[in-house]
Amino acid sequence: MIRLFKVKEKQRELAESANGKPPVKKQSAGELRLQKDISELNLPKTCTISFPNGKDELMTFEVTIRPDEGYYLSGTFVFSFQISPIYPHEAPKVKCRTKVYHPNIDLDGNVCLNILREDWKPVLNINTIIYGLYHLFTEPNHEDPLNHDAAAVLRDNPKMFESNARRAMAGGYVGQTFFPRCI
Repeated sequence: MIRLFKVKEKQRELAESANGKPPVKKQSAGELRLQKDISELNLPKTCTISFPNGKDELMTFEVTIRPDEGYYLSGTFVFSFQISPIYPHEAPKVKCRTKVYHPNIDLDGNVCLNILREDWKPVLNINTIIYGLYHLFTEPNHEDPLNHDAAAVLRDNPKMFESNARRAMAGGYVGQTFFPRCI
């Protein structure tokens, strides 16, 4: 019986190619949900989305955040999103491609945002994640850090943290770590 379905599918593909039409690629449930999420995006004015592989490849895209307040005012931070075919049942993989001095983003670009980990639920969407990332720049959280050194400075000396964040965004060293310019 299974073999019969494979034969019928092969016959349909041959018939379509004989008609001169390319075979139609079926979209996964994740792609359909992502299409819906993207069509309903309501981004803050400081955020943009781009598709480096073209609009046909929705499962990989970038979000650029330019905070208009807080420690990271005027910085430009790029995040890559990789969406699983089983989205929304699995959270997107998000990495910060801009090296940043931040308590919730480590030097490898890993992001500590609860909705990308233990608090992910299928009812959440891309818009929610982007607002969560934006919130990391307006209100960095020293209580749940990936970069423990930055978190300690933020907790113990906010003025020094602000100075370090500014130096890193302008392009320079903070401690032993060099940060490329992102302003």
